[in-house]
Amino acid sequence: MTRSELITLVAHQCGLVRRDAETAVETIIGSIAHSLEIGQRVELRGFGSFGLKQRQSRAGRNPKTGEQVPVEAKRVMFFKPGQEMRRRVDQGSQP
Repeated sequence: MTRSELITLVAHQCGLVRRDAETAVETIIGSIAHSLEIGQRVELRGFGSFGLKQRQSRAGRNPKTGEQVPVEAKRVMFFKPGQEMRRRVDQGSQP
């Protein structure tokens, strides 16, 4: 599902004008992004949680030359699906 499809779905299901649905979707996505930027965890019950993990700097390798290159420390975002979401996805994959 794309962002545009999500906006259309929200507008249809909530009886909103597309512009209002777009504002709602953008606000939610922006709020999640902002929370992650400042290092906060975001939990949506029944859906899952977004969080950050700190990766330490390390020595990596250039796959083409095999030369060692330094890889800087960084924060990596992760998503952990909630129990309800895992159940729904698992049941949806069965015929």
